[in-house]
Order: sequence, then C-alpha cells, then structure tokens
Amino acid sequence: MEPAVHHFRSAGVSVVIECPSDALPAILHWGPDLGPLDDRELTALAASLRPRRDLTADVPVRTGLVPEARTGWTGLPGLSGHHAGRDWSPAFTAVTYELREDDGVRALTARAADPEARLTLSLTVELHPSGLVRARAALRNDHDVPYTLEALHLALPVPGVATELLDQAGRWSKERVPQRRPITVGAHVREGRHGRTGADAATVLFAATPDAGFGRGEVWGVHVAFSGNHRAYAERVHTGRTHLGGGELLLPGEVTLATGGSYRGPWVYAAYGRGLDEAAHRFHGFLRARPSHPRTPRPVVLNTWEAVYFDHDLDRLLELADRAARAGVERFVLDDGWFRGRRHDRAGLGDWYVDPEVWPRGLGPLVERVRGHGMQFGLWFEPEMVNPDSDLARAHPDWIMGAGDRLPPTARHQQVLNIAHPDAYAYVKERLLALIGEYAVDYVKWDHNRDLVDAGWAATGRAAVHEQTHALYRLLAEIRAARPGLEIESCSSGGGRVDLGILEHTDRVWASDCIDPVERQQIMRWTAQLLPPELVGSHVGAPRSHTTGRVHALPFRAVTAFFGHFGLEWDLTALDEAELAEVAGWIALHKRHRALLHSGTAVRVDDAPEGFQAHGVVAGDRSEAIFAIALLERPVTWPPGLLRLPGLDPDVSYLVRPLTPARSRPREGEPVWLTGEHVLTGRALAVSGIGVPALWPDDAVLAHLTAV
Repeated sequence: MEPAVHHFRSAGVSVVIECPSDALPAILHWGPDLGPLDDRELTALAASLRPRRDLTADVPVRTGLVPEARTGWTGLPGLSGHHAGRDWSPAFTAVTYELREDDGVRALTARAADPEARLTLSLTVELHPSGLVRARAALRNDHDVPYTLEALHLALPVPGVATELLDQAGRWSKERVPQRRPITVGAHVREGRHGRTGADAATVLFAATPDAGFGRGEVWGVHVAFSGNHRAYAERVHTGRTHLGGGELLLPGEVTLATGGSYRGPWVYAAYGRGLDEAAHRFHGFLRARPSHPRTPRPVVLNTWEAVYFDHDLDRLLELADRAARAGVERFVLDDGWFRGRRHDRAGLGDWYVDPEVWPRGLGPLVERVRGHGMQFGLWFEPEMVNPDSDLARAHPDWIMGAGDRLPPTARHQQVLNIAHPDAYAYVKERLLALIGEYAVDYVKWDHNRDLVDAGWAATGRAAVHEQTHALYRLLAEIRAARPGLEIESCSSGGGRVDLGILEHTDRVWASDCIDPVERQQIMRWTAQLLPPELVGSHVGAPRSHTTGRVHALPFRAVTAFFGHFGLEWDLTALDEAELAEVAGWIALHKRHRALLHSGTAVRVDDAPEGFQAHGVVAGDRSEAIFAIALLERPVTWPPGLLRLPGLDPDVSYLVRPLTPARSRPREGEPVWLTGEHVLTGRALAVSGIGVPALWPDDAVLAHLTAV
C-alpha cells in the first residue's frame, strides 16, 4: 500500500510530507510553491522525490524527519540514547497521523511507537500563513528501564541547487557577523554551549544558491528556538543528499527518562525564500501574527546605563528624567546600580532590595518624577546571576551552579544562580514581583551577563542547563501572568540571547551592548534576518561611543537607530539647549513614522554603490517607504552612482524627499531629490534608482517616498 502524501501550501511555499503507517514521516519537498496538485499529480511527484537506490544498501535509504540509522542512514542520527546500553537504534514501525487546520495554520502530527523498545515519538510539522515552517519532536519512555537521552534532532531536506552555506558568527559587542562558505561533503555543525543563545550563534543557518542575496537567488534556513545549549547543522552525505537540522544540545546525563517520563524538544523553524529578505519576511510575519506581539506604538526609551553607570545620584537622575521628558522620551529605565551594595559590578548581585544608603526614600521620588512627566518607568534586573560578594551567595552557596565541589571561573565577577532550585526560584520570583508591584514597574530590562560554564547542581554536580533554561521560561511566564501588561526585554551581555524561544516570553531584545553606529549598521542589518525592527532595541548614544571610542555626529547615530525600537543611551544633562532640541527633533521624526517602520516590509539593498549600504521599510500597501543610505567606507571611485530601491509598486509614481535635515550649503552636483521634489515610478526606482548623496564617511540620510 502506497503511503499517504500530504501537500501544504502557503505564501509561495509548498511542503510535501510522506506519511507511511510503518515508518516516520519524511519531508519530500520544502521550498517554492508547487501550485495546486490533484491526487494523481501528487502521487507522481512523490514518486520522483523519493530517494532512489544507491550503492550503500539494497533498498533506497529513506530519511525521515528524525533520521534513523536502522533505515541505512549513515549521516547524523536524529535520536540518540539507550536503555542501559540497549535500544540505541530504535525502530518506529507503528505510526498514526492527525491533520488539522486552525487560523490558517496547516499541521500534521505523527505518533510513532517502537513496541520492543517501548518508546513513543511524537512529531509535529506546521506551515504558517507567512510561509514559515516549524517542527518539534517529543519522546516518551514506557520501559521499566530509564532511558538516557543524548539527542533528539529534526532534519529537513534541501535540493542540490543549494551549494553554499550562510550563517552568522560574532562576539560581545560585535554580534551577528555573516559568514559564507561552500557546502562540501560532511557536516557543518554550529553548537552553542554558552547556556544561552550566544553572541556567536548561527541565528539562521542557510543553504543557498550561489547567486543568493537579499533580493535574489534561493535560500533555505533553519533556526533552533531555544535559549540554552543548542545545535544547528548542515550535512551533505556522499550520495549528494543535503539536510539542515537542529535541536537542543544536551550535556551528558542531563535528561534521563524514567518509566512514563517524557521530553519535548524546542521548535525548529524553517524559512524558504527567493532571497534572504523573503525568508526574513516569513519570520517577521509569523512574529507579528502572534497574539502576544506588541500592538501599541513602541515607546521611545531612555536607559540610564551609559548616562550614569553606577553613579546613582537622585538629583542627577531627576534632572535626567526632566530632560528626557522635554526631548520626547516615553519610557525611562533605571539600569544597574540601584540595589543593595551595588556600587560596582563586583558585589551585590542577587540582593534585590533597594539600597537604603543611595536611595534613603526608596525609588519613589524618581518614579514619581518620571510618572509626573507622563513617562513609563522601567527597572533593570539580572535575576539568574549572583556575585560571590553578596548576602545571597553567603547565605545560600548551594544555590550557585557548579560541577560538584568546585565553582566555575567567575565572569564579570559573578556566578550563575540555579533557578531550577525551588528555593532559589521562589526567592527570585518573590523579590521581582515585590519590586515590580511596589513601583508599578511597566518594563523590565532582564539581563544575563555571563555564560553558563560547568553549570550543574552544586550538591550532585549533575549538568543542569536544560533545567535552568526551562525554569527561566516558567519564571518569565509566571511573572507576566502576575503582572499583565508588563513588558520584558531580553538583554544578555547585549545580544547573547536572541532567539524565538526567549521571544515567546519577552517583548523585545537588546541587539548589542555596542551602539557605535558603524557597528550597529551591520548588527541591525543581520538581526533583521530573524526579527522585525520593532522587536529590536536601537538606541542613540553619546557622540563618543563607549565601546569603540569612535566619534560620530548625531545624524548618523540617529539614522542608524531610526528603524528599531528607538531610544537613547546618553547623559542628556550634558547637552546645551540647542543640542537637546536637535535630539527632540529626531525623536519627533521617529514618532511620526514609527507606525510605518514597525509594520512595513523590511528591505535590504543588494547592490549599493561602493562603500555605501542601504536598507528600508515599505508599507504593506506600498503607498509609502523610508530608506536609509549610509557611507561606511571611502570608495575608490567618486562621485557615487545610483541606488536602486526595491520593493515598491512598479506601476505607481513616488515623490522622493529627504527626511534628514537639509544641509545649509548643498554640495555641487547634489542629487535632485535632496534639494527639491523628485517623482519617479516604482519601476524606474527599482531599475535605475536615485542619486546617492556625496556623504562624508560615517554619515547617513533618510529618503522618504510617498505614492502620488
């Protein structure tokens, strides 16, 4: 009997899934839309897509969504584990299926059993209206012997036309740096062993055609939505087949399933696109469709860290709040340094009580001033960490994560608090809710400033990153349930915890501790591969960057931050009236356009002139757009040429005007759109383009396009 074959279609994507009753489901096609297919055509397609017999076995080697060695597959297995050395290669031969459709989401669930090993594997595959695919796996052990689980990964096929790999690398303050290489026989494995997503995370691991760019070629990408240890990989076997896969990375002994015990892995997301932008749009559309996605305008933020650091002086902070309100700030966030013993980063972490020496009347006077200006109040916490020099660490050394009788090396003078420990969890939850309630906190900046190294239970030494990550998710969910309307930012040494797992519980991410606009141009450009701009904190800092020492004028800093969740990281008390008015002008400009910026379609330009970089946002109905044009490197040739603007309606004419303040002395030969009104069709703008301004290096302008 031929296995059933199901065809899911949405937003230009097709997924064809083969569903036999005696084997795990296999994805035969994931990629461009195949169009409507009747039963006969679908059967013929499946016959051509199934693997053919090769030189390794007498039958075709079949690769399911969880690859199995027992089928003859010699690549990376999907499931690794054993019952005291037995059942290390299970055979899931009894499989049932369920199809459902809800709010435009097509889903298939398979339940597969190995009667001998007494294991049950559940698999779910979903295709969402944006064209984004996601899948997850769960395993249950009904054997009387505990099952040691080592790995449970999913794998999706990509066609042979994808011959290159594209993913991201990075470090603290320089996150999400793209890297590209050919696909060769073997595995390209990206492991995150930081106990958090990591500044060096692959983010989305793509297989791509050689011509792939933002608006051209084809790409197939996977993202593991997990905020702890994880693995993503691309593998090409000697028969030429290529898969992308991933899942949670389990440390030795982390998960042992007792009789009746079960494990559920994270969602693995998969995005196909004709170009990287289309793949990004699938993630953006999925996120924007969530019920929890922010629906109100993203408030302009002032965060106090780079303004005052640990110098918490009430009078200075009151003046900062006054000036923030005058500039148009809508949310004032008090960063690190407000709690007991916290005069520097070497003490106090974990003692979540307002420091009476610095704040003799509590935070009330500051909160009252902030709210008197109509601003929201936010507060910084780092709940998962503890300084050894703290009352908490001295009272509860058993709450600190470690490998048995030794502690990990400190990082930023801190250790990790084991929030999987019920007492530690209860303490953190009580302290945060007490403070959030006392000051009616609107927003929590939730930081996480070190990797989880040797992260285990102090009493036993057993590895515990898995438990820590799920305890974090539970804690975030319970705090939000107790304080409806509270918004939470995921900050982790900047961009060290940026993934779709943490975004199930938070409202934005802090992309990087580096807000130098040169670095942020690249960081924001590639963070957009996963996240829409409204979920990415994007602040204007002081003229001299605190992380690089570079000095930049305000227009470049403001244009760079303009598209994201806009804010300031700057001591406004040091500005004169003219400078404060200039800042207020940029804030007002952002507010006028944030409805477009935070709902439109993100576009990144492939072929900017030498030295330039450009990106934009186009309204959903293509009636309006804003593009940023930046000069990042001095080009060899001059003057610059034309910049093509993609994503517009080819049959509509657009008025092109500058959004940045006009220069008092336009340079000779300045493009006409910068000095007057300029109208061109969307087709002409995409094919020919607009003149690029003769900018100084490290400068940028905004172009505003409206349909006429």
